[in-house]
Amino acid sequence: MELLVRYLDRSNSVSSDSTQDVIKEENLRDDLRYYFMSPCEKYRARRHKPWKMGVQILKIVMITTQLILFGLNNQLVVSYKEETTMALKHLFLKGYSGVDEDDYCVAVYTQRAVYDGLFYALDQYSQLGRLSVGPIAYTEDEDGRLLPLVVCKEYYKKGSADPSDRAYDIDAQIETVCMSQDPRTATLWRTHNSSFFELDFYRLVGIKMSFQLKGINLQTVRSRELPDCYAFFVTITFDNQCHSGKVKIFLHIDAESSACKDWRISGTAEKNTHYLLVFDGFVILVCLTSAVLCSRSIVLAVRLLQRFSRFLHENYNRKVCEDDQREFLNGWYLLVIVSDLLAIIGSILKMEIQAKSLTSYDVCSIFLGTSTLMVWVGVIRYLGYFQKYNVLILTMKAAFPKVLRFCCCAGMIYLGYTFCGWIVLGPYHEKFEGLSRVAECLFSLLNGDDMFTTFAQLKDTNTLVWLFSRAYLYSFISLFIYMVLSLFIALITDAYETIKNYQKNGFPLTDLQKFLKEHKDLPAAEETGQTDVHISDTMMCCFQRIPASDDIILIS
Repeated sequence: MELLVRYLDRSNSVSSDSTQDVIKEENLRDDLRYYFMSPCEKYRARRHKPWKMGVQILKIVMITTQLILFGLNNQLVVSYKEETTMALKHLFLKGYSGVDEDDYCVAVYTQRAVYDGLFYALDQYSQLGRLSVGPIAYTEDEDGRLLPLVVCKEYYKKGSADPSDRAYDIDAQIETVCMSQDPRTATLWRTHNSSFFELDFYRLVGIKMSFQLKGINLQTVRSRELPDCYAFFVTITFDNQCHSGKVKIFLHIDAESSACKDWRISGTAEKNTHYLLVFDGFVILVCLTSAVLCSRSIVLAVRLLQRFSRFLHENYNRKVCEDDQREFLNGWYLLVIVSDLLAIIGSILKMEIQAKSLTSYDVCSIFLGTSTLMVWVGVIRYLGYFQKYNVLILTMKAAFPKVLRFCCCAGMIYLGYTFCGWIVLGPYHEKFEGLSRVAECLFSLLNGDDMFTTFAQLKDTNTLVWLFSRAYLYSFISLFIYMVLSLFIALITDAYETIKNYQKNGFPLTDLQKFLKEHKDLPAAEETGQTDVHISDTMMCCFQRIPASDDIILIS
């Protein structure tokens, strides 16, 4: 009798353990199925409202609106700087036509023209208040005194040259002589400093004229924004480094914006600024909510991965393959979190700019523009729930490793052509004058743009270089368009055809997908002397499957 009781107890214990294991497995399967459901499927399954998707849609609308508002304001700032630069060039450069040539503004070729250009700039500066039609004025220091204009001459310390005898005596050390004058004493400049303006052109390397101006960008009032005050650091350079008989004149401006110290404005501009600050604060709140929800999903995914990994190890002595791990570690969530952080930083900078505490328009534009780009790219995640739209995602995923390796190899050849073109054709062709310009020109040729102009613009003063340029351009175009570009397209086409074939005939099931579809035939690992199990064909074992309409859709 006692033996019978013990047998029944043992049977009940084994049955109870088996039942617990089954319940635990079904709970894991249900949790995994629910995690990989689309927002609509989650709502149909458990009436769980898609808060995360709603927050993402709201964030897209708000961030895009914020970007447009900031972009319109930034355009006003950029146009003000550009138009002010153009106005100052017309004011201070004699003979300026309105078009820069090869990055310099004006070129002069006689000594008289150099003197005329120098004195013209000095005279115009002294009459700035009567000439300028914009709100531009001289800059004052903290004590209320006008900052002077500074003129500096750069000379070789010793220099003489006689081209007829092919003789020269040069001390390459540069010495600088400067003079500063108050704008109100402009009439005395030439008489009191006549010796300073006697130029020795054989030794002259350059003349630099520098001064500061201040202005106010009043056009932002039209967009109901508070105006910015600007400080312009102007430098006019007479460049004679080549000593070729051609003196290039440059006008360079560095503009720094700042909050105006004493201002009063009537109308709706100040009230509109408060509304924008509230809107930016709400954008930050939405982005924080989005980041918290996505972080919560990542934590949940890690926990599910740990549970699934323990299940495989305890029941089949296997490890989760890499592609199944990537199903849990969702890259879209990381993209959303990064975009949220960038949007928060950009919004804070925008609020500081609106409050006139900062003037970093370019930095703010980078943060807001990058965050908006990532937000719109993240929309692809929701399109991927539809089988037809998911082809793009799967093709990019399958082709990316091969394309990356191919681009590394092709990039070596591309760099070789870039350096070769710069050193050989740079002196004779404007498109090859700098490394960046060479790379841009070759990329344009690679896409079939502007080919004839590139051939025609080469100066045929050197026959050897002309012949080399033809061999260089023909070989590059033939190699990259007919071979490299064709192979690049073939890699993507091959990946696309593979995905289409799998969609038609079915994708190989991974361990995760077999488990979700209640497959009981998960093969156990063979007994080996090693603890880790090596899967020989990871790509085939772990290839992602696009299910039919009634299956669960998995998107990494």
